[in-house]
Amino acid sequence: MAKRFLKLTTDYSVLLLGARGTGKSTLVREIYPASNNLYIDLLNPEEEARFARNPNLLIELVEAMPFAAQYVIVDEVQKQPKLLDVVHLLLESRKCGKYFILTGSSARKLKAAGVNLLAGRAFVYHLFPFSYLECGECFRLEDALRYGILPKIFAFTSSEDKQRFLQSYTLTYLKEEIWAEQLIRNLNPFRKFLEVAAQSNGKIINYSTIARDVGADDKTVKNYFSLLEDTLLGFMLAPYHHSFRKRLKSAPKFYFFDVGVTRALAQMLTVTPKEGTSYYGELFESFVIIECMKLASYYYSEYRFSYFMTGAGLEIDLVVERPAQPLLLIEIKSSEQVRSEDLKSLRKISVELGNCEAICFSNDPLQRKVDGVMVYPWKEGIAKFFALQ
Repeated sequence: MAKRFLKLTTDYSVLLLGARGTGKSTLVREIYPASNNLYIDLLNPEEEARFARNPNLLIELVEAMPFAAQYVIVDEVQKQPKLLDVVHLLLESRKCGKYFILTGSSARKLKAAGVNLLAGRAFVYHLFPFSYLECGECFRLEDALRYGILPKIFAFTSSEDKQRFLQSYTLTYLKEEIWAEQLIRNLNPFRKFLEVAAQSNGKIINYSTIARDVGADDKTVKNYFSLLEDTLLGFMLAPYHHSFRKRLKSAPKFYFFDVGVTRALAQMLTVTPKEGTSYYGELFESFVIIECMKLASYYYSEYRFSYFMTGAGLEIDLVVERPAQPLLLIEIKSSEQVRSEDLKSLRKISVELGNCEAICFSNDPLQRKVDGVMVYPWKEGIAKFFALQ
């Protein structure tokens, strides 16, 4: 297993959130060995049924634990949200003396169950697919843009097996995260929505257009996007504006959490991204933005991300608000040689905004300064600005 950058505490209770397949269970087992502690896997149907019948069974199991055992691990706790009430009760009990390590892949189910009961009693963490830095020498950009970097994708060597895994992943998501949890009543419109949303990945959301393509209304489409966020399959990127109120009124972009999953949902797995094409550029931009955000989540949690677009259509791919630092403007280019004209919008907007740092991440192998703008090879640039220094 690659060494994960996310550091979980060992002396406080933990709620670890992340989409299916990001490696939550593996990470938890590594830090809190199941052999020395109480481990409950709610993906096991028998375990889930047992606690569905009697959530208070958890109290009896905890009270029977040896004094030296420190941790109670409940994997995929959203499968039985009523256990949160029991965990809350045990955390309030001075006699308990145990730390609770909870994992979950559906923030919606946890919110509905009153996860706020745990506020202040457990640290909340988010785990994402591998970062290119975690992959080390195993990382290949071409493979990452084709298949993403979910941990399990590295278990397969052939293109066919990688494609089958991603197709299976999306079917499992529909079956176990959406349908089995009864988050929507009709699966067919949502299945079509997933394909349309994936094809619109990284673009400004037009709810009316998507609703027309899906055969639903705007309200339903907005609910679908909320569902993707709550099941941790993607995130909104808001437009940047000095006024927070105006920011909320503008249309956001949506990004799925992994480009391989995006391609699977868009029915594009058999299409090989070719350098120099707009499709390759879109995948590269999405990949870089996801990398920046996942690393910032691990190391710089107070960073706030957005994109910038003027009324005239000038756009900056990524805007990063950093506490006590200048605004960071990032232009992302998939080309191997960035030219001055490629940075025209970036220079103009940076002058208009003032007090900001304007940079470019690209496939250019050399670090250069082009008409006052620092151009970084994307690996070095992301590591410099978002990995722990």
